[in-house]
Amino acid sequence: MNSAPADLDAASACPPAHDELTPSVLRAVLARFATGVTVITVGGENPHAMTANAFSSVSLDPPSVLCGVGHGAVMHGALTSAGRFAVNILGAEQEQLARHFADKKRTLGAAQFDGVPWEPGAATGAPLLGGSLAWLECELSAAHAFGDHTIFVGTVLGAGRFTGGEGLLFVDGRFATPGSAPDRPGR
Repeated sequence: MNSAPADLDAASACPPAHDELTPSVLRAVLARFATGVTVITVGGENPHAMTANAFSSVSLDPPSVLCGVGHGAVMHGALTSAGRFAVNILGAEQEQLARHFADKKRTLGAAQFDGVPWEPGAATGAPLLGGSLAWLECELSAAHAFGDHTIFVGTVLGAGRFTGGEGLLFVDGRFATPGSAPDRPGR
């Protein structure tokens, strides 16, 4: 039964189950999970960047992180070829930068970085974006294809961070900051 017992208020009830688990249902359910926003970059002869929120730490020893990239994304081939990448953790004021690197219609190659302050990472040559709250430089250690994505695991070679600022979040299909909450339709 999908309804809450009469003696429980709506705030303490578990959400009802969906009749069918479709990609759109799964996308809507996962959208409720707030994530940080990153820009993954690779350097070299064919630099590329991609906004990603499928990112997580894996281990402190060895220091490692992961990112998930769709098989059809330009970043999939770029990261595989480069073997090294950077993760730029965006600040609350960097929504436009996140939108820029998420735009599939943007110019690719080095031109996508025109007007974006960055410097090449010492360990990877991957662009470290100006104004980011933090960054990690990584060497590709493993790649696990699963479904329509590949999980790329990187061993962290170097890292840097600022001590201030709030992170940019993505939740319910919108950008947000820790102090804000997106509108919650239906409530």
